[in-house]
Amino acid sequence: MNLEALFGLLQGQDLGKLTEQIGGSSTQVKNGVAAALPAILAAVNKNANNSEKAEGLNNALNQHDGSSVLNNLGSYLQNPDLKDGAGILGHLFGNNTQNVANAVSQSSGLDNQGSMKILQTLAPLVLGALGQQKKENNLDAQGIGNLTSNLASNFTGEGGIMSTITNMLDANKDGNVVDDVMGLVGKFFGGKK
Repeated sequence: MNLEALFGLLQGQDLGKLTEQIGGSSTQVKNGVAAALPAILAAVNKNANNSEKAEGLNNALNQHDGSSVLNNLGSYLQNPDLKDGAGILGHLFGNNTQNVANAVSQSSGLDNQGSMKILQTLAPLVLGALGQQKKENNLDAQGIGNLTSNLASNFTGEGGIMSTITNMLDANKDGNVVDDVMGLVGKFFGGKK
């Protein structure tokens, strides 16, 4: 299973189960997934290609081989491991986790709680899909870096989802969306402009 297949799985009955957990409309949840998955993937890719963080990610993927969550996706979506998801997000985004949730919220129409829940639900699924690929292809830390780079390029290609989201959020075109998301969040809450 790859991450693009994850998009396909989150339709129909599985989208309905996720919508029950998150709240909001199915359209809002689908838009939230469309924003959250590439954001999580971009953060995983950044960690996979950072020599200091790559081995930690490699170890995390050993613990998330995908068998438990991906083989029982419907069951997992009814009872997601939000604590595990929160831990993963902390490693991926650090202090910027809430900012990412705010950006997902703004692009999806979900409230911040729903956006955070989407991120917490999807993070173990993304690691599970990558862990499954790691296990099936016997990948080391460098192999994981290559895999995430290839997956990210599929999302960031011309007209790709990540390209659209990055261009939308990277207002000053410096290649770093965090500063722009922070400004967006500040404007959204009436703070610094």
